Formats: sequence, structure tokens, C-alpha cells
Amino acid sequence: QVQLVESGGGLVQAGGSLRLSCAASGGTFSRVAMGWFRQAPGKEREFVAAISWTGVSTAYADSVKGRFTISRDNTKNTVYLQMNSLKPEDAAVYYCAADQGSGALNIRPSSYDYWGQGTQVTVSS
Repeated sequence: QVQLVESGGGLVQAGGSLRLSCAASGGTFSRVAMGWFRQAPGKEREFVAAISWTGVSTAYADSVKGRFTISRDNTKNTVYLQMNSLKPEDAAVYYCAADQGSGALNIRPSSYDYWGQGTQVTVSS
């Protein structure tokens, strides 16, 4: 059983930056792929970024490419999402998730086994 706790959300002006963190406990963090998703009010949860367990492979949604960077530190059991050049449309609850499956980078929420409680990101225009 993997427990995930996100932090780092908050209010930021458009064009600003935030770094989200997701601390994992339980399970074998260094052997699971990790993902970030977000959900805005009235919308479905959507893929943001994913990273392989080695950290070598990453994937991003087109809407965040070039602005967001996912990384991980397996010595700290933590995955990060650096968000730069934030836009009002980036506002959402951001969730991290762990995928104990095939090792591929999945973009579907249903592929992930464990989820954090989410952290709110608000972007003012």
C-alpha cells in the first residue's frame, strides 16, 4: 500500500511559478511510475505529466509542455512538478498518483493504483 501526500499548492498570479511535491510512503516508491493529474470544477480529471521509476522517461500533456517539469528523488520518496508560466486555465486541484503496473507511462487515470488527496492551485489573471 502506497500513501501519497501532495503539497505546494496555493495562489499565484498568471505568469508565476509553483512547485508541487508528492511524498510517498509504504510500498516500493523507487519501482513505481508516478503521474500528476488535475481536475478543475465541472471537468474530468486530466493527465498532466508522468515519470518512469528511473526518472529517465517523462511524458507531458500538450497543454503544459515547455512550462511544467516532472522530476523525482527516489532517495526522498518524492516526486515534483515544477510549474512555470502559469495560466488561469492551469487552476485546478492537482493530484499525484502511483502506477504499479507495466512500467509504461500511462495517461489514463484508471491505470493508476494509488492517489493523493490533492492540492489546490489557483491562478489569478
